[in-house]
Amino acid sequence: MRVPPRTAAPHVPPAAGIDALRAAAATCKGCELHARGTQTVFGQGARGAALMFVGEQPGDREDLAGRPFVGPAGQLLDAALARAGIERRAVYVTNAVKHFKWEPRGPRRIHQAPSAGEIAACRPWLEAEVRAIQPRVIVCLGVTAARAIFGRAVRLGDLRGGPHGDSPLGVPVFVTIHPSAILRLPERTLQDAELARLVEDLRAAARSVSPEAAPS
Repeated sequence: MRVPPRTAAPHVPPAAGIDALRAAAATCKGCELHARGTQTVFGQGARGAALMFVGEQPGDREDLAGRPFVGPAGQLLDAALARAGIERRAVYVTNAVKHFKWEPRGPRRIHQAPSAGEIAACRPWLEAEVRAIQPRVIVCLGVTAARAIFGRAVRLGDLRGGPHGDSPLGVPVFVTIHPSAILRLPERTLQDAELARLVEDLRAAARSVSPEAAPS
C-alpha cells in the first residue's frame, strides 16, 4: 500500500491572518524536518506588502533566532535592497521551507538543500502566506523558491528576470539569484558582478509595482 506524501496542509488554519498562521506553524509536523530544526522560522514583514521575497530555507543563524534572513545572506539581501531603493521594513520575507535542514560536521551545522518532497510538504504554508499578505509581486531568491512557486524543477538561467505571469499562485513572479549563492562565489569580482545583477533584478521588481518605486 502506497504511503501518501507528508504535507503541512492539515496544520494550516483556513482563512487565517499572518499571526494565526505563524502560531500554527510553530507546532507543524508536516515533514521530518520539524525534528531537526530548533524552531519553525516563519515569514516576517509588512502586512499587505506589495513585494514578497521567498528564499530557500532558514540557515543556522535564522534557526537560532527564529527570524528569516538575519544571517550573512540576509545582510547581503539588506544591502541589495538598500541599493535598489527598497525598504526592508516595507516588504515581506519568507522561505519555501520553514525548518533548517542540516548535517553535523564537527561542532558545525552544515546546510543541506531541501528535497522536492520537503519543498512540496511545506508549500501549503507559502500558499497561506500569499493569501494573507496578498502581494502584488513575488520575488523568488534562487531555484528552490522558484520550484516552490511554480511546482516544478527550474533553472535560474531559464527564468531569471520577469515578470512571469503564469504563476500557479496567481501573482506575477520575478526570479533572481539567492544572496547565499553570491557569497559562495570564489572571487570578489564575481561577487560584485552578481550583486550588481541582483540589485538590478530587485529594481525591476519594484518598478513593476510602482514605476517610481526604485531608481533606474
